Amino acid sequence: QGQLVESGGGSVQAGGSLRLSCAGAGRTFSINNMAWFRQAPGLEREFVAAASWSGATTYYADSVKGRFTISRGNDENTVYLQMNSLKPEDTAVYYCAADRDLRVGLRSSPGEYDHWGQGTQVTVSS
Repeated sequence: QGQLVESGGGSVQAGGSLRLSCAGAGRTFSINNMAWFRQAPGLEREFVAAASWSGATTYYADSVKGRFTISRGNDENTVYLQMNSLKPEDTAVYYCAADRDLRVGLRSSPGEYDHWGQGTQVTVSS
């Protein structure tokens, strides 16, 4: 089945930067589109960004466009989220997700993703 393991969360002041990492374990995710979602307390899980298995195609939520960058690692079994110009409203638990094998097209609905990490907390103070 495999696992996704996130790292890199933490606390930062508004305007700062963080880089999240997600690595596959137990199987390769190199043929899977991967994405980041986030969930703040009391709110539904929301889409942040997605990248195709090759990393050539990316897709962002309007709220993070121009501030966040998603990328795939050279081995394509990892995905990163570089977050710049962070705002207090970016505070949430961030989750890494992987789509089903060889799926065409990027998705923004959590229900479309088959594999999930445990989440990492990002806190942005004003």
